[in-house]
Amino acid sequence: MKGIVFTELMDMVEATFGADMMDDVLEDCSLESGGAYTSVGTYDHKELLEIVSILSKHSDIPVKDLVRKYGHHLFSRFHALMPQFFEGPKSAFEFLESVHSYIHVEVKKLYPDAALPSFETERQGEDTLIMIYKSQCPFADFAHGLMQGCIDFYKENIRIEGEDKNSGDGFCRVFTLTKQ
Repeated sequence: MKGIVFTELMDMVEATFGADMMDDVLEDCSLESGGAYTSVGTYDHKELLEIVSILSKHSDIPVKDLVRKYGHHLFSRFHALMPQFFEGPKSAFEFLESVHSYIHVEVKKLYPDAALPSFETERQGEDTLIMIYKSQCPFADFAHGLMQGCIDFYKENIRIEGEDKNSGDGFCRVFTLTKQ
């Protein structure tokens, strides 16, 4: 997992809970990296899971909620850091449909070692988008938060429902996004 995901998480935790909380969380973790990340480094995704798990214990906020909140936060940070990805799409559905075929392709050019999830999309009429998330990492809730961040960015009223599926070779969740 790319370091930007770690550095942005640490920034969000500090902004939301304070620097002392981030220090306490890192102190309670046993991370191979020691909790020192660079935005361009590559780190084991299990470290992110450990950080969020310990943060959950310190904050009394369920892991699932923290991960979604972080995904939502990271979407706005991606917009600030990589505005070129937002120049074409005019709606949440258009943006989400471009994630796998455009955005992830461009990310791979910058970071060839990035382990990215796959997204398949299918429109069902004007008001429904199906997104199938597949990954070797258990970050469907993170993807959910990113989708919600996208919806909020485009100021649209879209409901997200997700159902975990057995893919046999990793994690899979089918998201149904419906305009309200």
